[in-house]
Amino acid sequence: MADQLEVAVLGAGIMGAAMARNLCRTGHSVRVWNRTRAKAEPLAADGARVADSPADAVRGADVVLTMLYDGPAALEAMTAAAPGLRPGTVWLQTTTAGLEGLTPLAELADAHGLVFFDSPVLGTRGPAEQGKLTVLAAGPEAARDTVTSVLEAVGDRTLWVGEDGASGAATRLKLVCNSWVLTLTHGTAEALALAKGFGVDPRGFLDAVAGGGLDCGYLRVKSSAILDDDYTPSFALTTAAKDARLIVSAGEAEGVRLDVAEAGANRFARAEAMGHGARDMAATYFASFDT
Repeated sequence: MADQLEVAVLGAGIMGAAMARNLCRTGHSVRVWNRTRAKAEPLAADGARVADSPADAVRGADVVLTMLYDGPAALEAMTAAAPGLRPGTVWLQTTTAGLEGLTPLAELADAHGLVFFDSPVLGTRGPAEQGKLTVLAAGPEAARDTVTSVLEAVGDRTLWVGEDGASGAATRLKLVCNSWVLTLTHGTAEALALAKGFGVDPRGFLDAVAGGGLDCGYLRVKSSAILDDDYTPSFALTTAAKDARLIVSAGEAEGVRLDVAEAGANRFARAEAMGHGARDMAATYFASFDT
């Protein structure tokens, strides 16, 4: 059935491009748009058709998948796509938009008669390229069969958390998960920075926690990036900084004080100011030093 689905992918960054490739690989008919067309053009080699505008990308699509920088970017793209949208089209909104950013997206979907799924994903470049993302989804059960092949193409697990995409249930869970991911990243960076400051071999720290309750895969991944001085972005620091701000803002709105998340957002801001925004978020390591 996959080859009968027309899927429009808006956004061809690290995550969106990987998702589009996996959709092509699994037999979907894919059209892709990106604000900077050059980022989308390599996807033609995978079988995707590169569109000149969001409206061209979504015209005739059964499913529209948005994977953009933030809520305002997704809103801008889908507003531009409006001339090509038709009532009943399914919108899989996978951008980490935050709660404030989600509301206008849901309102836009309602205004155009779209079937709206709030469906942010967990994972970075590697899982995205392997089609092994975890999708956190909220949307009407009656329309889930339509998106099954799309979700199976981009992820290996879908966690359904509600039937109303506009409720924000999936986005709330995504922010909780991301708060943990960012905390692990900063903790790894600070531990290795402290080791450097003390003149301690950082591999001694890794050996000390190996195999125990304090060890975890994410510690290994981010420590390797730092120790190998390889900050090829799996998840860009500037995007992590945006997510950190969304987490802090959402917590404040609910009366939850998030001191660690706020400090982490400040670390990201310092690293950005030092010129590390385009590097992997492990580059928060540099925020521990003056230069």
